[in-house]
Amino acid sequence: MAAVLPLTGVIRPYAWGSRSAIAMLQGRTAPTDDPEAELWLGAHPGDPSTVTTGDGPVSLDALIAEDPKAQLGAEAVEEYGARLPYLMKVLAAEAPLSLQAHPDAEYAKQAFAAQQANPDAPKNYTDAYHKPEMLVALTEFDALCGFRDPAAAAKDLRDLGIERLGPVVAALNTGTEGLAEAVRTLLTWPAEDRATLVEEVVTAGTSPLAASLAEHYPGDPGVLVALLLNQVRLQPGEAIWMPAGNLHAYLKGSGVEIMAASDNVLRGGLTPKRVDVDELLRVLRFEVLDDPIVPATQERPGVTTWQVPAREFALYRLTLGPATPPVSLPPSGPRIALGTEGEVHVAEAVDGTPVEVSAGKAAYLPAETGAATAAGVGEIFVAAVGVEGGLVD
Repeated sequence: MAAVLPLTGVIRPYAWGSRSAIAMLQGRTAPTDDPEAELWLGAHPGDPSTVTTGDGPVSLDALIAEDPKAQLGAEAVEEYGARLPYLMKVLAAEAPLSLQAHPDAEYAKQAFAAQQANPDAPKNYTDAYHKPEMLVALTEFDALCGFRDPAAAAKDLRDLGIERLGPVVAALNTGTEGLAEAVRTLLTWPAEDRATLVEEVVTAGTSPLAASLAEHYPGDPGVLVALLLNQVRLQPGEAIWMPAGNLHAYLKGSGVEIMAASDNVLRGGLTPKRVDVDELLRVLRFEVLDDPIVPATQERPGVTTWQVPAREFALYRLTLGPATPPVSLPPSGPRIALGTEGEVHVAEAVDGTPVEVSAGKAAYLPAETGAATAAGVGEIFVAAVGVEGGLVD
């Protein structure tokens, strides 16, 4: 089935989601009755997308299972098995998400196996895979990403004038060696005193971030841990990269997210959900992230990518103007194209039937489809397997 296929994603209605961003992208009426947090585009078993074939609609994971090599390509099957190795999302946050991190590949495999072998083990893992991820902003986007300089964080906490934070300040003053102790101390703060401590930090009036987070999560120790992280404001087209062990949280805005196809999340606060402090500390990387923003790379006019060390995925933005000739997509492997602006169509390079990927619409290109091009006026994002490399002229 060598063709470009229309693809329909699944919307997840988490409470922190926007009631307008995804609806407006898709041309639907806004605000919506319920929050719409994520639009999933992929074959993840949690919410696989639907593709429209000549025989009608079919789940993308089922289509891949019918003939993995035709859908994914022999190289991808050899490395990742009969599964699409990435998941693409549109993320739309109206309120802060949980502080979180993801395990590396080896640890995820071992931890999931151990969990499966012990029915009484805490259910921290949903699968055996890691989940490095990158987000490219569609709107102005606020996030927390990676630990900042511990000395700077120590000064800010000391300036609050709260004596009980003395042990945390002392730990941070030892540098990165003290980050783990500082995080553990804050996340295990006595439950009966957490709300009072968070309120004191907010009342001190020196941290707008703490005040904003506490409005959504009063008494949550994650409000305090957030003060140890880089606060980032992305402009449209800027990206942040979250490798394994990176503590991060999205605060507000919408963007295109690309990740290895996993749903393994270890939470550290800013959530009513379960937090396993010991397990989170096992996966965290206690190192300073000097600059969380990933610079964009222009491969050629109209084609932008963000280079990160992920084999499972790569992400490209194609911008087409009125005088732009058809632009080539990644040349091989399974690809998903998502329209974010204007009117664009994607088709096989030779005598293909165009499929609309205008704003809010998407298409799936199996590996067997081969070369394909985008034409029109607008902007699309294209996800591909990272091992396949870049675009062709």
